[in-house]
Amino acid sequence: MTDKGPRDDRWYLNIMAPNTKGDKFAWLDPTSIYINAAAFNDLLDDLMDDLSDLEYDVVAGLDAMGFVLASAIAARSGVGFLPIRKAGKLCVDTDVVSFNNYSGRTQDMEMRDPAFAAGTRVLLVDQWVETGGTMDGAIRLVERQRGVVAGLLAIAIEDNQRTNAYRATYPCISAVVPGSRWQKECNAQTLSSFDSYTPEIAFPF
Repeated sequence: MTDKGPRDDRWYLNIMAPNTKGDKFAWLDPTSIYINAAAFNDLLDDLMDDLSDLEYDVVAGLDAMGFVLASAIAARSGVGFLPIRKAGKLCVDTDVVSFNNYSGRTQDMEMRDPAFAAGTRVLLVDQWVETGGTMDGAIRLVERQRGVVAGLLAIAIEDNQRTNAYRATYPCISAVVPGSRWQKECNAQTLSSFDSYTPEIAFPF
């Protein structure tokens, strides 16, 4: 693995797309990283480096975009992948919780029941943690089945009262490194790279 320079020099964050559809949507779209092979692989390399000291038995991805990152991390880690889904999607017995998402709407999410043995260490993965409501639902589902939340992982975890409580309770890993310029820009929900963003910069190569 090559040296990528300073910890906040994560070039692929520059190709994330700003929201063009209004307040009902997240303020940016990281999926442009996934379509670009170099960006996606460098993202995974960085996250796997940060996970090197963390022990986990399974990686759980939050519906829906968390599935992409979680399944890739699971494959890199050599462990299984567990989907935590929006309610009504699974055809087996499930446990269901309600949560408030980033837009303030109440939603339900579910996990197969049983999903794992008591004591299983679960790494929870989402694309982005903004208000922390979705992650709260996932934590409750894992702990109801007597699983252990091994850590939380996302491309970015914004700083606020809820996420600060997560950082104090669980190992938290993100491509946006706390204290970096990226963290400050994410907290403000605008990236300096938006000024020069064009979709073509993320095209596959």
